Amino acid sequence: MESTLRKYTSFDEMKADEYRYWQSRPVHERMDAVEEMIQTAYAIKGWEVEPDVPRLQRPFVRLSCPWAQSAGLTTPK
Repeated sequence: MESTLRKYTSFDEMKADEYRYWQSRPVHERMDAVEEMIQTAYAIKGWEVEPDVPRLQRPFVRLSCPWAQSAGLTTPK
């Protein structure tokens, strides 16, 4: 694996580059990185991650979009 060293002139420039990097990665890689951070945080606190506990779940909610309905882009419920 090749490592790269970059020098930034501002914090905003660094954060923009970091954002571009993560947006360039596939979703599964980003989710793996989040899972790794969760496991690291648990380890730092001395907690154990239970293997069968689902995490990173969000309820699916569909919200109506008034301007999309008037443009005929969605079907009303």
